[in-house]
Amino acid sequence: MNHDQMTAKIAGGQGFVAALDQSGGSTPKALRGYGVEDSEWSGDDEMFAQIHAMRSRVITSPCFGSGKILGAILFEKTMDGEVEGQTTADALKSRGIVPFIKVDQGLADEADGAQMMKPLDKLPALLEKSVAKGMFGTKMRSVIKSTNPTGIANVVAQQFEVGNQIANAGLMPMLEPEFDITSADREAGEDILLAEIMKGLDALPEGRKVMLKLSIPVKAGHYTPAIEHPNVLRVVALSGGYSTDDACDHLAKNPGMIASFSRGLLQDLRKGQSDAEFDGVLGKAIDQIAAASCAG
Repeated sequence: MNHDQMTAKIAGGQGFVAALDQSGGSTPKALRGYGVEDSEWSGDDEMFAQIHAMRSRVITSPCFGSGKILGAILFEKTMDGEVEGQTTADALKSRGIVPFIKVDQGLADEADGAQMMKPLDKLPALLEKSVAKGMFGTKMRSVIKSTNPTGIANVVAQQFEVGNQIANAGLMPMLEPEFDITSADREAGEDILLAEIMKGLDALPEGRKVMLKLSIPVKAGHYTPAIEHPNVLRVVALSGGYSTDDACDHLAKNPGMIASFSRGLLQDLRKGQSDAEFDGVLGKAIDQIAAASCAG
């Protein structure tokens, strides 16, 4: 797939974006959930080898290339690895799946009810490498913890600032100002978040598009104005800690949003499953998430 084909697939495809981008801090937990105990690896290299083996098994599963997965978000070490003798990006594209790369370097300490991204000092080199490896887009995460207008505005401003830098490098930025689903005042905060997002979208250079990755809103259809904005390629939803069933139930009430789930996609996979069992469990999750993504 060339860039125009990948753009068209993300913009109009029926399906969802898989999130396979657990990084250093979340990898041990992801491995334990998969059935790999801490005693089975020692040091970062062995840890990442274990998670790469899991991701490779997911990517090479027949159901993963069924056409219901439009894109996949990777961690840098996954991008750097190989799947069945191909670069991971090429392995995805050969299955009709558009590759994205996680580019943030983690979260800063909470301030004004939010966690902004840490300084992205490695970003220029990572963008250059990502372009060379044939990636289509990027993803970067901030977290809003409570309804604090200053914190929300700061998070969104940083996302758009870095997003423009990414777009200038030739990649599609996926902005992710996550709103913590456990926040007691999330509905009011999402009103502020939408207003800040719309300001950022309106300020983009003419013809520039971005993607948005957002928590499934309290109020169904809340993000419709962003979904319909001419500068938005696609709006995807994170599962945010919901189970697969709950995430899909909430997502189906939001026409125009499609899934970009990690936990909701992978939560029932185990290393000890036979290939048939593994493919059956993964295929069931893919079907369920795709159906919720196409419900609107």
